[in-house]
Amino acid sequence: FYRSRAHLSVLDDLPALLGRVLIAGMVMTSAEVISGGYPARAAIITTVVFTILALCGRSLAYAGLRHARRCGIANHRTLVVGGGRVAGELTRTMLEHPQYGLHPVGFLDPKPMQCLSRHQIPVPRLGNTADLARVIVEFDIRTVVVAFSSTPERTVVETLRECDRSCCEVFVVPRLYELSVINRDTELLRTLPLVRLRRAAHRTICWKFKRVLDVVLSAVLLVVLLPVLATCALLVYHQTGRNVLFRQERVGLDGRPFMLLKFCTLRPTDDTEASIKWSIAHDSRIGPVGRLLRRTSLDELPQLWNILRGDMSLVGPRPERPFFVGKFSRQHPRYFARHRVPSGLTGLAQVNGLCGDTSISDRANFDNFYIENWSLWEDCKILLRTVGHVFRWAQR
Repeated sequence: FYRSRAHLSVLDDLPALLGRVLIAGMVMTSAEVISGGYPARAAIITTVVFTILALCGRSLAYAGLRHARRCGIANHRTLVVGGGRVAGELTRTMLEHPQYGLHPVGFLDPKPMQCLSRHQIPVPRLGNTADLARVIVEFDIRTVVVAFSSTPERTVVETLRECDRSCCEVFVVPRLYELSVINRDTELLRTLPLVRLRRAAHRTICWKFKRVLDVVLSAVLLVVLLPVLATCALLVYHQTGRNVLFRQERVGLDGRPFMLLKFCTLRPTDDTEASIKWSIAHDSRIGPVGRLLRRTSLDELPQLWNILRGDMSLVGPRPERPFFVGKFSRQHPRYFARHRVPSGLTGLAQVNGLCGDTSISDRANFDNFYIENWSLWEDCKILLRTVGHVFRWAQR
């Protein structure tokens, strides 16, 4: 409710503000009646006075902010992605109406419309769409507005995902914007609607609680499951020999490698086999202990130590080996975007049946969908669904 907005209007805020005030007033009135303190009339008067003061205070604050924006004190350096008619209209609107607080410094487009003159897009072209990350840093951009560009939308999506680490707000002009319905996630520049993209998960306060949840749950599970871990280790030792744990290089957050731990269910013939062989699910060399551990996912339990160390998270895209990361990134352009967040012990793709020898493209889609729509509750749902899946697989 207090986030920075381009369009400031007390009348637009009034319905939401009144709703919150009425709820608070009803709670306060009920508390006064039950406690036998001040009469209910005093609580009602307090609610009315507060409403008037809130509206007056907000009106003054908005007036002051609009004045600061017109004076250039509170403007955000803005970059427009696109070189067409809509991009030109947006740029002119920002320059002619500084009260929106968006100061355009340039635009990006590989092939801006030839019919547009300097007067129609009165800011310089700073490069191609692919230069977005560089331009954001070089020109200290705080707001990116994505209009219609000659760059394919798929490429624009990949470029925006590469800028997740940038501390800037991103707005998008929706398709068929003339028919768009205005809501709380929409900014309005004159008659042009802009949809605010959700901030990257790691830039939210809740993301810090994700790490807290990882540390607490992994530590508790390591202690509680210690008898299970010891039993698995003894069984593996009996079947495979001295080396109980299998260490394998995987790719995690931002493409950084780490050593993933698993119980050894099959001893590979050499390092090359371990690095490039895709699946061992039907390998005849797996003994009965290995099959049991793989079927119940008990072979994954040592990864709780990876989570406690910070190599992984409880929930996230499953980490893959460097050889396959390179291969899949070439075949599926959206694949490497999975590495914007830490890898996970389980993930949205896995609870939707995408594990083992299944579609890599579908996995990438589910993983990126998880990242774009992350929430703590979503993590809890995936953990609960994972428990259910493990029990079902064990019963087969």
